[in-house]
Amino acid sequence: MNLTYFLFFLCIIVCTLIITYWAAKQSKTTNQFYVAAGSLTGVQNGMAIAGDYISAASFLGIIGTIAISGYDGFLYAIGFLVSYLIVLFFIAEPVHRLGKYSLGDVVCSRFPGSRMRWMMASAALIISILYMIPQLVAAGLLLRLLLNIDYSTSVLIIGSLMTIYVVFGGMFATSWVQIVKTVVLMSGTFLLMLIVFSRFDWSAAALIAEVKTGTPLGEQFFLPGNLYDEPLESISLHLALILGTAGLPHILIRFFTVSNTREVRKSLLTASWIIGTFYIIALVLGLGTVALIGYEQLVGADQTGNLAAPLLAGELGGDFLMAFIAAIAFTTIIAVVAGLVISATTAFSHDVYFHIIKKGRTTEKKQIRSAQWTAFVVGLISTLFALGLENINVTFLVSLTFIVAASSNLPVILLTIYWKRFNEKGAITGMASGLVASLVLLLLGPHIMNPVSGWIPHEPVLPLANPGIIAIPIGFLGAVLGSLLTRPATQSSTDFRRFFIKSQTGIETRDDRS
Repeated sequence: MNLTYFLFFLCIIVCTLIITYWAAKQSKTTNQFYVAAGSLTGVQNGMAIAGDYISAASFLGIIGTIAISGYDGFLYAIGFLVSYLIVLFFIAEPVHRLGKYSLGDVVCSRFPGSRMRWMMASAALIISILYMIPQLVAAGLLLRLLLNIDYSTSVLIIGSLMTIYVVFGGMFATSWVQIVKTVVLMSGTFLLMLIVFSRFDWSAAALIAEVKTGTPLGEQFFLPGNLYDEPLESISLHLALILGTAGLPHILIRFFTVSNTREVRKSLLTASWIIGTFYIIALVLGLGTVALIGYEQLVGADQTGNLAAPLLAGELGGDFLMAFIAAIAFTTIIAVVAGLVISATTAFSHDVYFHIIKKGRTTEKKQIRSAQWTAFVVGLISTLFALGLENINVTFLVSLTFIVAASSNLPVILLTIYWKRFNEKGAITGMASGLVASLVLLLLGPHIMNPVSGWIPHEPVLPLANPGIIAIPIGFLGAVLGSLLTRPATQSSTDFRRFFIKSQTGIETRDDRS
């Protein structure tokens, strides 16, 4: 075991546990546990959103994809960033005004009832667990590589840590772990970018010239078509990335942690600047990996390219810098997974336990206890799945998560807020059809059905690896047809107008309350 690596990882663990200890003292009520009592500023929440969003797939995956696929790799980053415009213009402020703790609150402010609570909670649990699994697998592989710890032990360490953060610290601990992660991530990657430029006498032209010699793609490195041969595949992927963010529960519930819509806007603007800056840095680091390490050595170490950032750090600064960057990757995974756990926890304990099982009649102490047990169970389920997926390619789970979110949650949220004719049956139909379509299409695609490396050794029925271009319209179509083919909602035009005014302005009348 490398002592330098171990000390860096130990430092990260100790610091985050100190944050959790402090946060545990602040999380005495459900309002504090679920949404940090709305006490975060816009800048703090924006940093937490960035910390929640820049996952292992972004930090490790994007840099490696750029190094291997060039131009197409950077398009991933563009898709992730543009997605925040959808959230900013259409989703964020209405969600803040209509909800309290969960997305179930938002939809049920128009369609109150147990069925909608069940549907929204189920979708949140599925999306959170799907997103959590690849993060845990990445963490296990990273610790095994750097500390020579058994994969199963590595996953259990990460799973235990994320559960501790949420069980004892709630949203306070999760938010501050994410804020610290953002500061460390941006500082470390910016430092690495400066070192890369210094190796080429601060000349971007010299860096680009060296890239052409380090990749077998040559000039094609800077042109599209290296990642996907078919334009439809690329369009489908980016459709899922751009629309998926607006349906991710762990991102949207962060708009409940600030006190007003001005802070919501400030949160999104802060997050967008941080994320945009990060992806520019990631572009430079991807180019630097090709120029200084070379394609052959990178692929030889890891065919997926996920070790690009640690390998580049080792090349530029030896064990110390490599340990620092690896610790940042570790912090990235911890922060994202903690955000996913709090999202799943809130969905079950608030929507299911409080509203459905207890009918709103229980104490805050029992609610928090329910949330803590939910966090433990969600963490255990995700950890068990991750333990069984060590030798299986799970990268598709990240894109699957975005496709599921865009085809199930997004149609329901958008149409609930903006379409008068929309009704509860349309919401249930849209969510069910989007969820089923995305899962079935993935099962029929090349990630699962593959004669060489698939779970099912058979030629894929659907050639699209990213079926978002099919699944997302099915989700919207199911919601629309479910509304048009059933009786109009009993809600009058006046009721919808009051609801819509509340969603856009926050002005609430007595009839709006559910």
